[in-house]
Amino acid sequence: QVQLVESGGGLVQAGGSLRLSCAASGRTFSIYAMGWFRQTPGKEREFVAAISWRGGTLYADSVKDRFTISRDNAKNTVYLQMSSLKPEDTAVYYCAGSGRTDSSESKNDYTYWGQGTQVTVSS
Repeated sequence: QVQLVESGGGLVQAGGSLRLSCAASGRTFSIYAMGWFRQTPGKEREFVAAISWRGGTLYADSVKDRFTISRDNAKNTVYLQMSSLKPEDTAVYYCAGSGRTDSSESKNDYTYWGQGTQVTVSS
């Protein structure tokens, strides 16, 4: 089994920054690509960013140039640096792990999910 644990969420003012972390444990050798998704009440979980095993990245248009995904394979940890935050970025952010080596925007390509961390951006 694989466990993913997110941290770093919280309350921040618009224009501020936060860094989310996702630590993987367990059978981490089965995880290659990692991703971040977010969800608000009543809406589908949406793609935010993804990173392949070799470091290739994908971003949703809504966060491009504001968010940066990175990974430290030695620490089995993936990060999401969020800057210039907007109220519409408010959501529960989920970390996800995939057995694919390439990154993907589709939540169906991810097998493992964390419990989520709340990010609230005040105006």
